[in-house]
Amino acid sequence: MRTACVLPRHLLRHELRLLHSLALWLTRRTHETQGKQAFGYARRQSLVMFGFAFVCVVETLTMSVLLRNYPAVHRVVLVLDVYTVLFVVGLHAASVVRPHVLDLDNLRVRRGVHVDLHIPVRHITAVRRELRITPDGRRPDGELDLPIGSQTTVTLELAEPVAHFTFLGRRRDVRLVRFHADDADSLVRAITQARKPPSPILGLPA
Repeated sequence: MRTACVLPRHLLRHELRLLHSLALWLTRRTHETQGKQAFGYARRQSLVMFGFAFVCVVETLTMSVLLRNYPAVHRVVLVLDVYTVLFVVGLHAASVVRPHVLDLDNLRVRRGVHVDLHIPVRHITAVRRELRITPDGRRPDGELDLPIGSQTTVTLELAEPVAHFTFLGRRRDVRLVRFHADDADSLVRAITQARKPPSPILGLPA
């Protein structure tokens, strides 16, 4: 019963975030990256997503021709088809405008509107560039894989677990995170630099 009540709310929030992402994408803006280092991850999936959107457009045009003599049905199918195209483009837009972001204290690992994982930099004990081919699915307890095209390129090990919330709001505590970044080497270097303690200022007493 609780799931039945929660699902519509999460679906509505998901759709609103997709529409917001689409608006940001069309205006060439990004989501909450000001003053932070941003690292994209959508490049690998862009051709697939645009190919899928093209197929949906072709299907929309085809159904319009086939149903031209059935105006009531045609209107319903047209609305559904147009929404499908917007949905697919919105998924890609969300991945573009919501990159991973890093500042001095926090790494924010994201994947579209579905994942937004906040990791304190001080909790990262190891970070490495690691190419792994992995299915997109649930991992053992304490592990989280966020592949793009079944591939992850960065692996994080954490000293303390961080909370990951699923689409329906279920909490999972994770201590090992694998995710994809287009420029994994630069992201690993930036995280490594952020983990270093500040250098002492010469001339000041210890």
